[in-house]
Formats: sequence, C-alpha cells, structure tokens
Amino acid sequence: MPRKNKGMWYEVHPTPAKGANGKNLVYVRPKSGLKMTFEELQDRCDKYYSLRYGELQRAFDTFLRAVGFYLAEGYRVETPIGTFAPKLFLTRPITDPDEVTDRDVRFDGVEYNPGKRWNREVEKWLEGFRRAKLPNSLEILADQDKLERQMHECIATYKGYTTVGLYAHYTGLTTYSARKLLNNWTTGDQPKLLKTRRGRDYIYTEI
Repeated sequence: MPRKNKGMWYEVHPTPAKGANGKNLVYVRPKSGLKMTFEELQDRCDKYYSLRYGELQRAFDTFLRAVGFYLAEGYRVETPIGTFAPKLFLTRPITDPDEVTDRDVRFDGVEYNPGKRWNREVEKWLEGFRRAKLPNSLEILADQDKLERQMHECIATYKGYTTVGLYAHYTGLTTYSARKLLNNWTTGDQPKLLKTRRGRDYIYTEI
C-alpha cells in the first residue's frame, strides 16, 4: 500500500472584501498546477490496488453509460461517490405552471453532490497542510500572449468552456484577476469569449 502523504499543498490569496482592520480578507485553495492524469491514476491502481491497467477505464465507461441512461429518464442516481441528478431549465419566462410544455424544457447538465465517503477517504490519508509559495500575479499577467494560449487550452481541456475558478486554477492567477481577464475578452469590437449564466456561475465559451 502507498504510504501516507506529508500534507496537502495550499496557497493563500487576497479577496476584494475588507476585514475589520481595513485590509483585504484572504482565502486558501489547493496549490495550482497539481494534476494527475487518468493514465497516472490507472498506473497507481495497478501498482497499489491490484486493479489491472485498463480495468478502471472500462469500469468508468460502463458507469457513464448506465448512469447516463437513468439520468435521461429523470432519475437521481445515488452512488458511493455521491449523487447525480439531471438539471433542467425553461427556455422562456413562464408564470403559469399550466403553460409549461415539453418544448419549453431543456437539459442543462448534471448536478453532482459528493458523498460523505469522499471526506472520509481524504481525511484517512491527510496528515496536515503545507503552504506553497504564492504565485506572483503581476508576473503572470505580464505575459498576455501566454494567458490567451492558456485560455484556449483550458477551454479545450474542459470540453468547450471554462469558468473563473477553472481558469484561475489552470493559470495560477487569483480568482479576481482571472475573472477580470475573462470578462475583458468578452468585450470590445472583436470579443474572443461569450459569457453565459449557468446556474449560480458563469461559463465562458469561444466565439
């Protein structure tokens, strides 16, 4: 079995909100740049959990097909890793429930609520926290060409869209800087991105 880690890497960033002392409040997030591919995950399962390489992929493929079928029927699906449910929306403003027709209802993605087992599994391995060196946002923002390339890469990675949180994590920017940069790309005579509300958040897609 793999030995326990020595703690989770995290970063500290300021927020626009002010605290009682007049200074900006801060928030913490996992260290940017830490990523494990699915292939690496399969290697780990092969090495430590007696699951041959490829079996995890086949299990996920079967899971997606089975859960997708029941989500399309309108079911909530409870699993060991959490609950999945279809999200729906109306294509036009309606005040009378009797006026809603099948044509007015659209599928808006899948809602996922993690199960308690996730917390237990993480806490089982976690031995503490390690503070990472804070990225220099000014240095990152100085290379606009690189940030634009990363924007396209991020959208491609996440199947055609990004959010402020995803882009911030991808680039190492603060949430504030990532939001400002993405919003700038939605304006002007030739905008690069389209900003669309999705639930409580906004998604950004290429034009």
